[in-house]
Amino acid sequence: MPYQPNDLLSRHFQESGPDLISQVEAQLNRVSPNSPNIPIYRDMILTVLRMAQEDHNRWNAKITLQALRELEQAFRVLEQFKGRRKVTVFGSARTPVEHPLYAMARELGAALAHSDMMVITGAGGGIMAAAHEGAGRDHSLGFNITLPFEQHANPTVDGTNNLLPFHFFFTRKLFFVKEADALVLCPGGFGTLDEALEVLTLIQTGKSPLVPVVLLDAPGGTFWQVAMDFIRQQLEDNRYILPTDMKLMRLVYSVEEAVEQINQFYSNFHSSRWLKRQFVIRMHHKLNDQALEHMQEAFADLCLSDQFHQHAYNGEEHDEAQFSHLARLAFAFNARTHGRLRELIDYINLPENWADSKPQATQRAREPSKVI
Repeated sequence: MPYQPNDLLSRHFQESGPDLISQVEAQLNRVSPNSPNIPIYRDMILTVLRMAQEDHNRWNAKITLQALRELEQAFRVLEQFKGRRKVTVFGSARTPVEHPLYAMARELGAALAHSDMMVITGAGGGIMAAAHEGAGRDHSLGFNITLPFEQHANPTVDGTNNLLPFHFFFTRKLFFVKEADALVLCPGGFGTLDEALEVLTLIQTGKSPLVPVVLLDAPGGTFWQVAMDFIRQQLEDNRYILPTDMKLMRLVYSVEEAVEQINQFYSNFHSSRWLKRQFVIRMHHKLNDQALEHMQEAFADLCLSDQFHQHAYNGEEHDEAQFSHLARLAFAFNARTHGRLRELIDYINLPENWADSKPQATQRAREPSKVI
């Protein structure tokens, strides 16, 4: 997300005291000299100063402080896990150990760890405990919420540096999505359904990057199938959503299928970001000429103008040179039909569309820049 300076904020403090802004910048340069983020930190501090100047409500100030503390702590703790792909697993905290879904969640955690992916859960019991149990501590992250009942950290992450406590649901939910390279949703209650619909809304509207969303149920289970039937009959048929929005999620009935969905998504696709008005997909393998030519017509509806252009790194992503070895596919994305974007990613992930005839093992480096 490109930084946009708050001119109104700067003008406000220039009028009330022009020295204040220079003093703030001087202090920031003392603690973080030569940081390219100084303008962002300056606006953060000026925002707090304006809030203090108006001093309307103590409760508002306490909410702001708590949220800021939680964000800073989470950013700091999660920095040590940067570079590792992570999968957020949702499901009921009330799933008993003897339930088939508990065994599946434990198997899922082990399979994701075997694929060198970390497992993020709410750190509670049931599905969350099972997924962490399977993954083991070194491959687990727990985002716990402080509640007066039910939500106690499971033994895998309790008392470790892999556990982050949150007071607010909204900050916790932010990190469930921000850190996720994929999401697996098992059957659950209000919380699971809330997360499922929020994730789909964020991806559908482009507020969160496109990642695999896998609905996992036990063989013969109907939980997600009934939910998808409702979505088709009530949302799609009434045109509340686009038909292609259904492509944003995949229903599977085995752990093998769930993990394969995630691994397949990243078989060529690496990451994506906006560069001004161009949407850029970074790929492990360059596409061959035939695939690129077919794409110009088959996916023309994704482009607002012009066509798809494939190119190598040319220095435009100055802050992410570590990905300079990746091929680029750039186009003027309409930023609306993200279900069709998923179909495009499925297309570029087909090995027959790659320029190299013998694909090599892909690098699974974590992408820090999200499409927001």
